[in-house]
Amino acid sequence: MKYRFLILFMILAAEPFAQKPNVILIYADDLGYGDLSCYGAKAIKTPNIDKLAKQGIKFTRSHSTSATCTPSRYSLLTGRYAFRRNDTGIAPGDASALIKGGQQSVATVFGKAGYQSAVVGKWHLGLGGAEGPNWNGKITNGPLDIGFNYAFLIPATGDRVPCVYVENDRVINLDPKDPIQVNYVNKIGQWPTGKENPELLRMKHSDGHDNTIVNGVGRIGYMTGGTSALWKDEDIAQRITDKAKEFISKNSQNPFFLFFSTHDIHVPRVPNSRFLGKSGLGNRGDAILQFDDSVGQLMKLLDSLQLSSNTMVILTSDNGPVVDDGYHDGSKENIGKHKPAAGLRGGKYSAFEAGTRVPFIVRHPSVKADETSSALVSQIDFLATMAGLTNQKYDVASASDSQDQLKTWSGTDSKGRAHIIEQSGTLSIVQGNWKYIKPNKGPAYNPKVDIEYGNDEAEQLYDLSRDPFERYNLAASVPAKLGELKSLLQNELLKK
Repeated sequence: MKYRFLILFMILAAEPFAQKPNVILIYADDLGYGDLSCYGAKAIKTPNIDKLAKQGIKFTRSHSTSATCTPSRYSLLTGRYAFRRNDTGIAPGDASALIKGGQQSVATVFGKAGYQSAVVGKWHLGLGGAEGPNWNGKITNGPLDIGFNYAFLIPATGDRVPCVYVENDRVINLDPKDPIQVNYVNKIGQWPTGKENPELLRMKHSDGHDNTIVNGVGRIGYMTGGTSALWKDEDIAQRITDKAKEFISKNSQNPFFLFFSTHDIHVPRVPNSRFLGKSGLGNRGDAILQFDDSVGQLMKLLDSLQLSSNTMVILTSDNGPVVDDGYHDGSKENIGKHKPAAGLRGGKYSAFEAGTRVPFIVRHPSVKADETSSALVSQIDFLATMAGLTNQKYDVASASDSQDQLKTWSGTDSKGRAHIIEQSGTLSIVQGNWKYIKPNKGPAYNPKVDIEYGNDEAEQLYDLSRDPFERYNLAASVPAKLGELKSLLQNELLKK
């Protein structure tokens, strides 16, 4: 009898995800490697996320594909590096869809497996055809056209117009007698702007963000109309959390995939009054507390619906941190000893490690709890890994950069990827403990955001095992390794 139990145990251990698990991807915005207490932050506490990490695996060498949001999101959903296209930079609020209707995405993979899929929160991948989205009618080329069954979107970012929600394929609460107009070149309408009417601002801009004022905050771009559809920034976090909870509850009896794409902690940081002033670190810290609360609400709902035992939860971020990203919100003045990047060099926009090294936590009861892994992990592998999880075939040609890393994400493989590519103003490649940064003539430093971009006309090579903060360029002293990584990156660039 004991041998039967042993055999059964071995089977379960070999197939930790034999039953179709629900999947929730919690995608933070601009959350740094050092912004969570489970990753070593001392000045702020994130108890809900800490609990999630305690119940699963925390990865210490995990990366988004890019140091900015649009390309990271594109790569995650499609399994293809965004740098292979020349139109995947930070998208304006009226951009046309980067992922066209009918194109394969993570959601189409889940759909083949019989899952219901939803994206709730920030999109920032463009909408509509070549002319951009039709804000006053049906919006084409959105999430519903690439496999999602439900969408509740912040179309771009909170600091870009139009400041409205899109549910499925239409702006919600829109009065047809007050149509939305958007322009990213010229001012339209009579709505005040931050540049012309700074006295109307409740949050001053430090750089840019001086176009149309909505809810007392200057934005990027101009809009007029759609007054009844405008959001209130301080309500965004709870609004999208409620929508995520509604989707989970509605689909509690079916396998589901939820892409919960939060706006926290991106600017403008206007946290709800429940969190305002509570962190002591300014609005950025308060927004981290708000994000942690949203995570806690979802986890409590899973417990109450008895879904925790069959739901994989993944928490990560689209890129690294930035403190002052265009608004005076008290974050820079009150940062104190808090280190959003945990001392790593750079930050958002940067080729250095802080640009793409982000928190990555995986929780599922079949995964060993309270583990820390130094395996090399990239978000590019989300599509192939979810295909592996659900035992689905997918179009490898269109997701050629994605690899099935289920063994790594479930803790049974301690090495992870052989190499990863990081995108910023230039490209970098990491193999093992070595990192190569391709030469670039762009600025080395941006004083407006106080971040080193990592651009240099000379080649850069770092040994991350001995020099995790990338202080000592070994390009001249280790030419063999330099040539190896340079050739490896060049071969990747030759792929279609």
